[in-house]
Amino acid sequence: MPEHLSYLASTTIEAARAVDILPDGHRSKGVHGHSFGVRLRTQLPDNCAAYSGGEVQVLEQALAQAVAPLDYSFLNDQITVPTDENVGRWVRQQSPLFAAAVVGIQSTANEGVDLDTDGIAHVWRRYRFEAAHRLPNVPPGHQCGRMHGHGFDVILHASQNIDDGDMGTDYDALDQHWAAIAPQLHMACLNDVPGLENPTSEMISAWIWSKLKPGLPELSWVTVFETVTAGCHFDGTHFRIRKEQRFEAAVALSNAPTDSPQA
Repeated sequence: MPEHLSYLASTTIEAARAVDILPDGHRSKGVHGHSFGVRLRTQLPDNCAAYSGGEVQVLEQALAQAVAPLDYSFLNDQITVPTDENVGRWVRQQSPLFAAAVVGIQSTANEGVDLDTDGIAHVWRRYRFEAAHRLPNVPPGHQCGRMHGHGFDVILHASQNIDDGDMGTDYDALDQHWAAIAPQLHMACLNDVPGLENPTSEMISAWIWSKLKPGLPELSWVTVFETVTAGCHFDGTHFRIRKEQRFEAAVALSNAPTDSPQA
């Protein structure tokens, strides 16, 4: 399998907007404001930085410069229909470095949109349920073999290729689909739910997919976080297990200029 090195950068902007294409009465139709999170993940060309190891700084500076006109602004002055999707498209157009980037816009703590490398928007919204479970197939003595509980986070992603359109699936549409199955999971013992006799994160994500996909063809991804550091992504075919680890360490970049704080 070929290896590809991707670089990440993120920032925030404070901005107001009005999304006029939404129906009357929708809370986001009138003027309102957000702290928007903006993030990029992309490969970078060789020699884009003055020294090896300086690529992240180059991407961070390019992103900060790109979104500066949006910070403390009324987005409609620069983006005709400033949905999360269109803000992401606008950001991607601001630098050649972003042309093949995955661009993420997060407008609230629980919702946002990711534009993939093909320009397809994946809107997402986060939900939560509290439940008990035990994993019957772990080795004897494993802590997860005992009955215990979690606050599970679920993220539903819906993809749409709307080309030059302004909006596809509204976040509220995801709410309706989640509401149809949430009562089966919330405050339940998952082992008692048909199909979840072995309620691992993988099986929970596949179960949610099987319940929602028939009525939500746009569903592209289900993410289940069992804890803040562990979970699973499922796209209907493949599982991707996520386990976050971290360490604290010192580093010096030998190629950085001697007057650089990174040297």
